[in-house]
Amino acid sequence: MAKDKPKPTLLIVEDDEGLQAQLKWAYDDYNVVIAGNRDQALAALRSEEPAVVTLDLGLPPDPDGTSEGFAVLDAIMQIKPDTKVVVASGHGARESALQAVERGAYDFYQKPVDIDELGLIVDRAFKLSTIEGENRRLAEKVGEEKTVLGTMITAAPEMAKVARTIERLAPTNVSVMLLGASGTGKELLAKGLHEASDRRGGAFIAINCAAIPENLLESELFGHEKGAFTGAVKTIEGKIEMANGGTLFLDEVGDIPLPLQVKLLRFLQERVIERIGGRKPISVDTRIVCATHQDVEGMVSEGTFREDLFYRLAEVVVKIPALAERPGDSVLLAKHFLTRFAAEMNPQVKGFTPDALAAIDCWGWPGNVRELENRIKRSVIMADGKLVAAEDLDLGDGAEEEDMALNLKQAREAADRRMIRQAMARSQGNISMTAKLLGISRPTLYDLLKQYDLQAT
Repeated sequence: MAKDKPKPTLLIVEDDEGLQAQLKWAYDDYNVVIAGNRDQALAALRSEEPAVVTLDLGLPPDPDGTSEGFAVLDAIMQIKPDTKVVVASGHGARESALQAVERGAYDFYQKPVDIDELGLIVDRAFKLSTIEGENRRLAEKVGEEKTVLGTMITAAPEMAKVARTIERLAPTNVSVMLLGASGTGKELLAKGLHEASDRRGGAFIAINCAAIPENLLESELFGHEKGAFTGAVKTIEGKIEMANGGTLFLDEVGDIPLPLQVKLLRFLQERVIERIGGRKPISVDTRIVCATHQDVEGMVSEGTFREDLFYRLAEVVVKIPALAERPGDSVLLAKHFLTRFAAEMNPQVKGFTPDALAAIDCWGWPGNVRELENRIKRSVIMADGKLVAAEDLDLGDGAEEEDMALNLKQAREAADRRMIRQAMARSQGNISMTAKLLGISRPTLYDLLKQYDLQAT
């Protein structure tokens, strides 16, 4: 049997014992806590953490004035400023009530107490407190910078999903292929997989297969024995052997020539290698993680990449979204890079102008995170003042036009999602500021967040 939902706590600060009993009886829907003076009120505030407090300004030792009541109000605002305090004032004391609101009170009511009227005010205060609590929880989840896999910064659900997949794959020993455009962080993800695995104590070795000439790539991967060829003056271990007990990251694996693919396949099948010029098989326990921006399946169809090698390397394929597919991340990453580069190169730079943030938001970033990093580095160096301006970024006239969507409803929803997440990133999760940036009310923003399930990470 499910437990009953706990009642919200209402703290009543009132020195009249008769009124205490009347109010406690009237508010059966709440867990009512009574306090008759300042010490009791503040002790209850700390122990019970009520969302709503009703406060009589006329408390002892000043029951005919307001000094003690205001002292209690000030203390509540200092200890727990999100508390909704409803103050009570006598006839003709509207000035005191307004002063209380200026000092942080949520609302006020006049004595003698109308139980029904006060009940409505209290109910409204609890509802607002609930909404603001949801606001804070949303702010923690939407648009907030997060570090995944140790070093990767993102607030995009698309990238968080990739990170969760990597974390699940890490403890296994399957071969992983990362597919994504240049500059999307494939090596960073590969390193994150290594660090999250049982192999973290071993070496993480990375090699870009496209950056090494074909005639040298075999030696780079498998090593060579002394005298194996002209210039081989000593025995050299290859990258596969160096990563024994750890992880080897093969970037741009699609550039491996067909003859070498056969030798790599043998290693993956038998877990042994032979150095160039060597005749002795060497057992190696190395996990392979590879990456490419090419259409490897298309290369398999064309006969330029071995099908059996593809299935050995791609036991699990993880697709990495481009930066343009991660709304809000460009701003988060830009702020991160600015902080880093400013400390190294131009300490006077402290942030971005609004037009610079807008330009970063709108740009398509065809070079992905690598392009963004380089642009921010350049802008920090070029900035004359404390803030990086749009012209310092040198991004041209604006964002590239997107393909026209045929389904208007889908296009509008996609635009809504993108703009909300960009605004949340720019406002660092502040709901009020986000609503202002979007030109909508806070209730409308709450509705949209719920509609598009943007509170989920």
